[in-house]
Parts: sequence; structure tokens; C-alpha cells
Amino acid sequence: MQLIDRTIEFVKEKLEGTESGHDWFHIERVWKLSLKIQEKEGGDRLIIELAALLHDIADPKFHNGNETLASEIVNEFLTKENVDTETIKKIIFIIENMSFKNRNDAPENLPLELKIVQDADRLDAIGAIGIARTFNFGGYKNNLMYHPDIEPKISQTKEEYKKSNGTTINHFYEKLLLLKDLLNTKTAKQIAQHRHQFMLQFLDQFYKEWNVDL
Repeated sequence: MQLIDRTIEFVKEKLEGTESGHDWFHIERVWKLSLKIQEKEGGDRLIIELAALLHDIADPKFHNGNETLASEIVNEFLTKENVDTETIKKIIFIIENMSFKNRNDAPENLPLELKIVQDADRLDAIGAIGIARTFNFGGYKNNLMYHPDIEPKISQTKEEYKKSNGTTINHFYEKLLLLKDLLNTKTAKQIAQHRHQFMLQFLDQFYKEWNVDL
């Protein structure tokens, strides 16, 4: 069995029973999107594939905010797989620096491999899938779907974002609608156009139905 195949089996096992917006199928979509972007943009395919497959192996929001657990798991797994130290470092760097909440802390001149996996992850957070994942996670946290008197908080600090229990609709303005302009690669930006418009159309329809605007 090849390294990628073994990684897939490892991820499937580790994420069994995970909230469905961050489960194996999310990983699979990000992996496939990463490969589509890599075909156009270049970059080290092995690093991109492994980072995409392992990027949510221990999402901090499901592990009491622990932001080091993922790196520990990835390092242990890849070391056992005899992956060289330099490659492991590059993969862990991607995983530690690609999240939306850490965007203001990320170093400059990010490697292409990180940009590609980050773009793929952000693309999976918008469009029809993004809408479905957002409402699924809102339900998971028992957040309000919408409240007309609760305004979105657009410029949140990392700590505010982590503690946020705002409405699901507000999350569109606090994150999803911002992602199109945070993408790195030309390929991802092209893919994002339709997905972004789809979210705007959804919100327009949502407000009409909420307000019984027949």
C-alpha cells in the first residue's frame, strides 16, 4: 500500500464519528480540490496531498482548543511512515498556518503548497457545500439560525472568533463572504466566483422567506 493510501486509511479511522462538516468527506473534497489547483498552479504534489489529507486530523475546536495536538499526531504518523524530517516540517507548517482564525498571525511569503491547500479548504467553506456545513455546525453548537437584532461582528480577534456563538447567518458575514478575497491562486479565485454568488442568492432568498416577502 502506498503512502497516500495509508494516509487515507489513517485519516478515515481518526475522523470516524466526527461532526459531518469536518469529517472524511470534507477531507476528501479538500484533497481533490488541492489536486485540481496543483495541476494548474504547480507545487510539490506529495506535500500538497499529505497536508490536505491531514489538515483537520485534530481540529482545535473539537479538542478543547488544543492547537498543538494536530502537529503531534501528524509528526508521529509521518515519522512512522519514514517520511523525511524536512518534508514533515513543511507539512506541519502548512497545517499550523492555514486556518482562517490564524490569518493575521501567519508569516509573510507563504509557500505555494500552503496557498494551494488553504485555497482548497476555503473553497469547501463556500458555495452550496459551505452553506450546508455552516448550518450543520450551527446546529451542532445549538446556535440560533438567525436573529434580526443580532448584528454580525466583522472584525473579530482570534480569541473572539474562537469563542463566538453568534447566529449561523451572521457567520456568512463574519467569514464565508470574506473568503473569496482571501484566496491565493488564480485557479481558486475562478472557482470561487460562482460559489460566492450562490451564497449571495441564498441569503437573498433566506431573508425573503424569513420576512414572508411573498
